[in-house]
Amino acid sequence: MPSLRARIAKSPIDPYLLTLLGTVAIALALPARGRSLAAVDTGVQGAVAGLFFLYGARLSPAAIWAGLTHWRLQGLVFASSFLLFPLVGLAVGALAGPHLPADLVLGLMYLCALPSTVQSSIAFTSIARGNVPAALCAASLSNMAGVVVTPLIASLMFRSGAGFSASSLGEIAAQIVAPFVVGQLARPWIGAWLLRHQAITAAFDRGSILLIVYAAFSAGAAAGVWTALSAVDLIAVAILDLLALGLVIAATTLASRALRFSRADEIAVVFCGSKKSMASGIPMANILFHGHAVALIVLPLMIFHQAQLFVCATLARRYAGRARDADAADAALAYPAPVPLATRDAL
Repeated sequence: MPSLRARIAKSPIDPYLLTLLGTVAIALALPARGRSLAAVDTGVQGAVAGLFFLYGARLSPAAIWAGLTHWRLQGLVFASSFLLFPLVGLAVGALAGPHLPADLVLGLMYLCALPSTVQSSIAFTSIARGNVPAALCAASLSNMAGVVVTPLIASLMFRSGAGFSASSLGEIAAQIVAPFVVGQLARPWIGAWLLRHQAITAAFDRGSILLIVYAAFSAGAAAGVWTALSAVDLIAVAILDLLALGLVIAATTLASRALRFSRADEIAVVFCGSKKSMASGIPMANILFHGHAVALIVLPLMIFHQAQLFVCATLARRYAGRARDADAADAALAYPAPVPLATRDAL
């Protein structure tokens, strides 16, 4: 099976998004109701706990602390994920508030509080010929911190009470933090096994997300929330997602150059600092937004997920092209072409 890096290199379209869209279609056509909905909700709670247990078991604390020696790079990525992005989210929320349904606005703001991705951040950094070890550390640190930081940022962003309750922190602790900590404690015994069976853990990751998406959109269909959503709303969300992504990419690029980072470090900052994790975001939303249209809240995140793949795939290829050109120029200087014999005779 081709790796994520190979698939991204060939096409910016994420096949998993097609699976997600198929799951959404099934949920809209055949929503769970009554006892079946209760069973799905129970399954979702177990899936969320399992996801974060596996995250804890797979992330190496030693690798994270080793990467912290490059504190300026790590600090810039952290600031982009948990400071710059939330500020952009507040601005986007203020801009969209009068024009979009309230839960869509919440979703636009919520995605800006999420941590970075791990897998695609590393894959894009590798394709662009950037600092892969630094990207691994930055993305992993962002995900570890996001377990706690994202709910705290959300509580500040939604302090007006629109969509977020501070009482949700108890559920976060029970369903996310506790399994994550248990996973970290279990890592010495199961970490190597998980590395050898990545296909199994990847299937669980993606299967759990599909179950959570089905539950969210099924509940939305049963409640009739989609009648308030129009094509214009979807287009507006896509434009705002792209606007937020473009602003952060530009800001991280300029900041990296102002701090005189190497090209490899700049690439790691840009790709880690501009990503948002759908794998973490959808399970958290399911806990944080009880009583709200979770399907509408995670919709901006699902659109952002595809947007970041398109944009970052294009950007990674441009970075890689520049690196190849630089290598060719260096090779030409180091090994100049031999002077043809006829030219030497003329000389």
